[in-house]
Amino acid sequence: MAQTSDLDRVTAIVLRFMRGPILLLIIVYGVGITGLALIPGQDANGNPAHMGIFHAFYFMSYTATTTGFGEIPNDFTDVQRMWAIVCLYMSVIGWIYAIGSIISLVQNPHFKQALFQKRFALTVKNINEPFVIVAGFGDTGSLLARGLSDRYIRGVIIDGDIERIKALGLRDYRVKMPGLEGDPCVPKTLLDAGLRHPRCHAVVALTSDEEANLKIAVLARLLNPSVQIICRSTSRAHEEELRSMVKVAVVDPFETFAKGLCTAILSPKLHTLDEWLIGARGAQLSPPLHCPMGTWILCGYGRMGKHVHASLHDRGIPSAVIDPNIKDVDLIEHKIIGFANRKNLIKAGVETAAGIVVATKNDSTNLKILLTIRTLNPNIFIVARQNYHENEVAFLAARADLTMQPSLVTARKILHRLISPLIQSFLDHLQSEAASLEQVYRLLDKTIADSKPYLWSVDIPKDGPCAASYEPGDNSSLMLGDLIRHPSDRGRNLDCIALVIRRNGVELFTPRPSQTRVLAEDVILFCGTKGAQRLLEATMNNPYTLHYLTTGTQEPAGVLMKWIYQYGNNKRT
Repeated sequence: MAQTSDLDRVTAIVLRFMRGPILLLIIVYGVGITGLALIPGQDANGNPAHMGIFHAFYFMSYTATTTGFGEIPNDFTDVQRMWAIVCLYMSVIGWIYAIGSIISLVQNPHFKQALFQKRFALTVKNINEPFVIVAGFGDTGSLLARGLSDRYIRGVIIDGDIERIKALGLRDYRVKMPGLEGDPCVPKTLLDAGLRHPRCHAVVALTSDEEANLKIAVLARLLNPSVQIICRSTSRAHEEELRSMVKVAVVDPFETFAKGLCTAILSPKLHTLDEWLIGARGAQLSPPLHCPMGTWILCGYGRMGKHVHASLHDRGIPSAVIDPNIKDVDLIEHKIIGFANRKNLIKAGVETAAGIVVATKNDSTNLKILLTIRTLNPNIFIVARQNYHENEVAFLAARADLTMQPSLVTARKILHRLISPLIQSFLDHLQSEAASLEQVYRLLDKTIADSKPYLWSVDIPKDGPCAASYEPGDNSSLMLGDLIRHPSDRGRNLDCIALVIRRNGVELFTPRPSQTRVLAEDVILFCGTKGAQRLLEATMNNPYTLHYLTTGTQEPAGVLMKWIYQYGNNKRT
């Protein structure tokens, strides 16, 4: 059976509600017009005359508006006036019924929903720039939408809570974010959101239901095999199912944070660089975060605690676990079964421990533990889990050294994957190359200094006024260093550096501008300032600027200037 379109659903609801009133009005007008046409009248001379169908319809029309234009085309007889009275009352009753039905229709929630879906589908259909479908508008979806807006990337929001969709319209986003109240697990809803739209860049599943996220991923892959799919998952079983699908990226906030914490302990500079690149609050390149080595205490052995314990154990960092329900007893060397109260914290060695991770799923419990820890060891390094974004003020007042907010970790991870997919491979490279890390640290500190970092990717196309297609002489001599020169002064560079170049499936990390050629179909990840990104984009779309940066000479633009330039050269020769 063919799918019913939004217009069909709206029309069906209108006809269902207005079928009775429309039929009644048709009957009233039909009976009234027929009677007026059949009842004999007389003209000005007293001769018999009959009213025509047109005049009868005209008379019925203006009397329905309670407007009197007189008796036409001749004065009525008493019989005609009696019938006109009957027609007048019939039409008034019919229109009262019809107007009441219209008011009831406008207030009907099903009609409102169908009309809203129709407008939503038309809005998405008219989008002419890349956009991302976000299924779920909770804490994570809201933070992701804010990040997309800051990058001027449009998001199409789906959520089953109408209050969240209403709140969407109150946000001060830089680009319009259309939203729809609906079940993202329904194929029609995903299609209305633009799943098969040629400008759909990705589908992000962020609902609170793991099964729903899995179903969204399956539907998206079936309905659009080429679209990028990103799913949040905190269940190992669902992660395995999602990872078995083609081109589905899985983001686990607890696993991500656990790895980041171990990186902060073992490689503080890399952790600081990562936090600085993703725009974490207060993150600066120098000084790097000091995360001490030694024994760590984990308060809570849930999803986050298990990931943190496993990461610490794999890297040989000793730890102790406090939790009332510890099931994996054999995996934990030092465990205390109970709540993280003063007695158990002292028993775990909080007075001499290097750091502590407060990782329960209750924000009030975490804040209470933080207060207890401060009285026992004011100098211990504290990592706190903040479950809800609305409690941010309280956690800021608690002054934890590092705060883990699952929704924020997930949103940042997904945002980076969307805007700069090469960043993760770059960070993985730096983790194994200490010399490259120091080099990148120096370059970024020198180039960007105290400015806010801005990441962006550049795809070098095969044709068009860009670096790979414009040939000032020999295309093979076009270097990366020429591309990042300042368009007004080629003697200095833009405030940006190239972090990664992906070429034919091979990634080149921190390429040297003076020794690296720019070729067609290269994908280059830059880090710099927003102003540098705009100037670089302008350079790539202006062959005259590119010619100047490559050769050092200004080529004339326009027919007249080219003629004058050619004429001057001929005169000199």
